[in-house]
Amino acid sequence: MLTLYFAPHTCALASHIALRDAGADFDLHRIDFSKTEQQSQAYLRVNPKARVPALATPRGILTETPAMLAFIAQSFPDAGLAPIDDPFAFAELQAFNSYLCATVHVAHAHRMRGYRWADEQASFDDMKRKVPQSVTAAFALIENGYLKGPWVMGGKYTVADPYLFTLAQWLEADGVDTAKLPRVMEHCARMSERATVKAAIERELAA
Repeated sequence: MLTLYFAPHTCALASHIALRDAGADFDLHRIDFSKTEQQSQAYLRVNPKARVPALATPRGILTETPAMLAFIAQSFPDAGLAPIDDPFAFAELQAFNSYLCATVHVAHAHRMRGYRWADEQASFDDMKRKVPQSVTAAFALIENGYLKGPWVMGGKYTVADPYLFTLAQWLEADGVDTAKLPRVMEHCARMSERATVKAAIERELAA
């Protein structure tokens, strides 16, 4: 049995959607940020990073969304969520997901989590002002270079798609002009019509 530790409106949504896409048997465990449960001793034993998501598996705990998405795709090969039989194509998918994790998500986090990188309010304010520019630049690269077709990898849906969809949900709050990202927005609309996406969002909001 798998257990996904999540909080609504976080990048945990990507793994949640992927688990549903895979047809996996899994449980959901909500971490209540309003009660700072991510810093509780109980959760720190699950994930010492005090962040979500985390995925409990029979072999141990996994953290970091790219690793979790790769695990889901490889654990349920019949779902066809990654080109696991093509080393180069799989590496391309991993490169895209790593970019979302290490660059796009970090740029977004500067809007509300400046304390991770600085101590002064002036520094927080400066980071926040930069977010529309840095997130726009990151998504422009996706729009013009990395989004290969109707899905991230081209004609076939993969675990990269729920990850891109999840981070794109934050664009307006980050001050990004989404009219300049028509292909990304079309991708979001396409994702929004998927039954697994609708089910995951409904379940998280009801938790």
